[in-house]
Order: sequence, then structure tokens, then C-alpha cells
Amino acid sequence: MARETILTAADSAGAANRAETTRLANDHAAPSGKPMTDLPGNFADDVALRPKYLRDIIGQRDVCERIGIAVEAAAKRREPLGHVLLDGPPGLGKTTFATCIPRELDVSLQIASGAALAAPKDLLPYLTNAEEGSVLFIDEIHRLPKAVEEFMYPAMEDFRVDITLGEGVNARTVNMKLRPMTIIGATTRSGLLSAPLRDRFPVREHLDFYSISELTRIVTINAKKLGLPIVEAAAEKIATASRGTPRIANNRLRWVRDYAQSRADGEGTLVVTDDALSMLGVDQKGLDPQDRKYLTTILRVFGGGPAGVEAIAHTLNLAVDTLTDEIEPFLLRSELVVRTPRGRKLTAKAYEHLGHSPPPDESDEAPPRLF
Repeated sequence: MARETILTAADSAGAANRAETTRLANDHAAPSGKPMTDLPGNFADDVALRPKYLRDIIGQRDVCERIGIAVEAAAKRREPLGHVLLDGPPGLGKTTFATCIPRELDVSLQIASGAALAAPKDLLPYLTNAEEGSVLFIDEIHRLPKAVEEFMYPAMEDFRVDITLGEGVNARTVNMKLRPMTIIGATTRSGLLSAPLRDRFPVREHLDFYSISELTRIVTINAKKLGLPIVEAAAEKIATASRGTPRIANNRLRWVRDYAQSRADGEGTLVVTDDALSMLGVDQKGLDPQDRKYLTTILRVFGGGPAGVEAIAHTLNLAVDTLTDEIEPFLLRSELVVRTPRGRKLTAKAYEHLGHSPPPDESDEAPPRLF
């Protein structure tokens, strides 16, 4: 009776949200259950291009091997897999891993978003309706409110939740047992997770950027899925311009396919690929117009730096968060910009890429005289 009361008290919007995410999960977990033609174009492409099993994933081989061992051991013991935390920059395959693991275990999958779980009552339907051994995938788990995070602790450790019914002297606490399950969390900012939450994930994996050869294989395989004949040089060109990220590679590939079907004979030749990426404004290093505008602003307005990020943001009429979260990470990783105590500064590679000569090294100049 207490269980029925709690389920009735659960918010109806949360139940609707759970039903919608379960539908999406079923589309991911068993694409044959719904024709791809019934899905929106980009979503159908995403489902079709994602690897279905761990053995199909290209790159991240160390991560695949470790997760594969944990999955195989859990299957042999006939126990739920330990909770898994995946962290890394966007577009590297966290969701792909989260949808492959349930297939390997042959269990059901629920998908939720940390931002949508505003209160414990929003999480409750996911936990109470989870099947034994099933997987609950929480994307952007670092955005969980503190109250929801603490509500998850007993659910992750003891597979139970404590529900308070009523208020004041009439309040009582009901202890509800849950079916053993696995929670997979994905985050792009693991530093925002509290230590108690991180410690409750026995399996923690970090996804790193992909090499050009790995991205070339991904582009070649996905081009076949999209029905685009492509030469190896064109696939490597797309991979080089993809910032080490499969999601960006797939987006570039879709654009090349559209360009080839619209302006060419529908084949991904090197010339067609060059023309398609040039129309996007993407150069040979993968920099887009916004990246080059950032570099040229530091060069032209601030003399190559150092310059403060707020001054650069005001000059470009952009938010500081846009620079630090969207533009700078790739430029820093490409060694085109460095952060100094005085601000951002262009490197010799940046000057060379922009077609300018770097200024003389200040360290080579004679030190100023005191008198």
C-alpha cells in the first residue's frame, strides 16, 4: 500500500518525461523495433551511425577493453554491472558507450538528463520502474541538484530509497526496496561532481580525443552507412578538420554528402570535399571562421598578446563563456594560443597559420638597464 501511495505521489510530469526517454532508449537499444524512416533525419542518422556493440567502437580501445572485462564478469556472476561514470569533452562517445553496455548485457535502458531531474520526485519513477539488472543512463550528471544527488546515494549503494510522507508531527518515512540496477553517468565537467557521488561509481573512465587514423576509419564506415561513395584522401581530409571528435566528423561528413548530392555527382572526391569544407569556412587545421576571427583579433588589436579574455570577448562581442568553453579549448590543444598570467598570447604556430612572422623573442633581448 505504501508503494502505491508513493507512486501516486510521484509527479505526473516526471512520469511523462520517463516515458519519453524510455521511448528514445528503446529506439537506441533496438533500432529494428522502429523503422529508421519514421525518425527525424538527423536523429535517424545519429542512431544509424552509432556503434551498436563495444566491439564496433573505433578508438578508445583501452576503455573498451576495461569496460568489456567488467561487463563479461558481471554477466558470468549474473549480477548487475557496477555503476559507471564516463567523463570527457563533448562528442567523444559517452552516450555511445552508455547505449552499447545494455546491449552487451541484454538488459533494458532508461535515459534521463541531469538538468531535467529538478527534484527527487523526478528521479523516483526511473528508480521504481527499473527492471532487475537494467541500466539507467543519466546524461550531464554534474547538473543534478544537491537534493537529487543525496537522494541517489542509498539507491546506488543499498538499492533503496527513503520517502518522507506527510509534514510535521504526522510525517513518516517509508523505506522502499529497489531492484538491483546499474546507473551510468556521463559528464563533460567531472570536477563539478561532489566527491561522495564520484566515489559511488566503481567504474570510472575518461574518454580522450581521437587520432586522425581513427577518425578516418570512422568517416569511411559512416560514409557507407549514409550512401556516400568516398575516397580515402577525402575521408582523411574530413578527419583532419574534425578536431579529434567523432561528432564533428559526422557533422562534416553529412555536409559533404549534402554538397556532393547538390553540387556534384553524389561522390565524395577530394575536390568535392575541399569545396564543401571551404564553403563552411573550415581550413586544413579544422579552424572555422570564429576560430580565425579570435586569432586575428589578438594579432591585429592586441599585437599578438598577451590580452585578457574579457577584453577579447568584448572586442568580438561574445560572452566570455563562449570563448572559454567553445573556442579556446581546441586552440589551446592545437598549440595556437597559450594562457599566461597576463592573458592569452599567440604562439609561433598561430603566426605561421595566419601568414605572419612572429615577433622576436623577448627573452633574447638585453635586459633593461637600472641606471
